Amino acid sequence: MSSSDVVGGSVAPGFEAVREEFSAVVAEEPAGGGAQLAVHLDGRRVVDLWAGEGVSGESLFALYSSAKGAAHLVTALLVQEGVLDLDKEVAHYWPEFAAEGKGALTFRQLLEHRAGLIGVDGGFTTEELADDRRIADRLAGQKPYWEPGTAYGYHAYVIGALTGEVVRRRTGRTVQELFEERIRAPYGLDFFLGLPAELESRYLSVLPAVPLPGQQGEPPAPDSLMGIAFNLNASPPTDLTGFGNLRPVQAQGPASTGSFGSARGLAALYAAAAQGLDGRTPFLAPATIAEFGPVRTHGTDVVTGEVDHFGLGFEAQSTRFPFLGAEAFGHSGAVGAQSFADPRSGVAYGYTRRRFSSLPLGPENHRLAEAVVRAAGAVRGAAG
Repeated sequence: MSSSDVVGGSVAPGFEAVREEFSAVVAEEPAGGGAQLAVHLDGRRVVDLWAGEGVSGESLFALYSSAKGAAHLVTALLVQEGVLDLDKEVAHYWPEFAAEGKGALTFRQLLEHRAGLIGVDGGFTTEELADDRRIADRLAGQKPYWEPGTAYGYHAYVIGALTGEVVRRRTGRTVQELFEERIRAPYGLDFFLGLPAELESRYLSVLPAVPLPGQQGEPPAPDSLMGIAFNLNASPPTDLTGFGNLRPVQAQGPASTGSFGSARGLAALYAAAAQGLDGRTPFLAPATIAEFGPVRTHGTDVVTGEVDHFGLGFEAQSTRFPFLGAEAFGHSGAVGAQSFADPRSGVAYGYTRRRFSSLPLGPENHRLAEAVVRAAGAVRGAAG
């Protein structure tokens, strides 16, 4: 962003270094973008910052795979309540899923991205990708791209639809409905699966990345595992950058890719789950977090090449951010968004950006999150 961009918002005493780091990050960004950072410590908001032309703390961005975090918070809650059993076969809940040799796959393995159902032959249409039911219907009959359970790979556009179909078959409710009723509305969270029509005036559309010199590499081959997972085998291939701006995606909120919200909403979501919010008890018990958060997929993701990538549904945060505890859990979003809860430090973190990152995973999150955890440790230490 340009030097004329002013950082708005506030930080609690002891988090001044976080504001400085955020100011440095946004100063390095191309003009015309925008970002937000919000942090809760032990359930209390301690960082609330934003920058960029037209950006405020209430601006809403397309946050893509941050949706997977919301979908799997619903899933974790249902497992905690005994509604879903991690070690039942997926086909126990969804009989059609057993086609093409998938009958033995357990729900636990599905959440670990081990199903081999990263896409479909010939790809999905954009209309299908916006509709979890249509994704699930096509995947039920699809032959896996590897033997289920033998490897794991990021199910980028589809994991929310797969998880969501299990949830729907068991409860009669969609993930989107349960997220709204059980989590979002009760806490008043500024984070949504889908963009409510009445909030469109707060939405700032996704902007494409500005590549750094020498960065224009070749896209993955359409028939590679990454190409299939990112629907590049479709005709035309899916444009990820523009996906969040499409009204069908905004209207239906697919549970893999269709999230919209602010950094405040993301941080509050994870605070409500793990630390408690507004004096309330966290909605996930420590034993549930211990089940879902730590690394469950040791080795290399055959789609992305990332190592030790997943817990159950969530991305294992301690791999990406070694300064976090082993039970830290959350999910990134393709624009460079990041969100997580870290039970060890008491931090719940939400970062959003409007312009796609020129580098994968929004690498500025490492700098920001490390500054946050350092400050949180000092504040806790000073408090005794």
